[in-house]
Amino acid sequence: MSSISIIGTGNMASTIGALAVAGGNTVEVVGRDQSKAAELAKTLGGGTTTGEFGAVPAGDIVIVALGYANVVPVVAQYGDALGGKVIVDVCNPVNSAGDGLAIPDGTSIAEGVAAAAPASASVVKAFNTTFGAVLAKGQPLDVLIAGDDEHAKAGVAEFVESLDLRPLDVGGLTMAQYLEGTGLVMIGLAQHGVGNFDFALCVTSPS
Repeated sequence: MSSISIIGTGNMASTIGALAVAGGNTVEVVGRDQSKAAELAKTLGGGTTTGEFGAVPAGDIVIVALGYANVVPVVAQYGDALGGKVIVDVCNPVNSAGDGLAIPDGTSIAEGVAAAAPASASVVKAFNTTFGAVLAKGQPLDVLIAGDDEHAKAGVAEFVESLDLRPLDVGGLTMAQYLEGTGLVMIGLAQHGVGNFDFALCVTSPS
């Protein structure tokens, strides 16, 4: 099993944290508000601990579960404390109207994380194409992942499998641009074609 640190105390942090604990992983929760982090750790149970914001995370895999505008600044603030870690970015940089990305074309939050992180860290994009409410149901889902470091992706894939989910590698970190675009498409479907957020993107092979 994996050793996981989750930076954030919101819905995705609590959902991934609950699945991680259920999957037998070691979990640490970190937040700017120590009381919220402690409350989430208590809710998750399973020996979940709390860490100091900005200090070296205990986990080998660090999941940054924050709003898109805070992801790169927080990684930059951590600086060398993230050296040697696998950083997982889960956000979707969608504008307030939900009809476009809130970052320039030709880039992604995950690539911004890679630029801000220490050279010894590895960045993987994952979980942004799975809605938190659907993840929380604990059903088998596909988790699309992208990254340049094959070893880091293998570690994240192993973690994903521990959650009873299926990891699917889409390629290098530049593919995070298209994963973030896919997240936008899913939000569009939720708002229009499907009419709710109770669905998942799954890959099937025709028989």
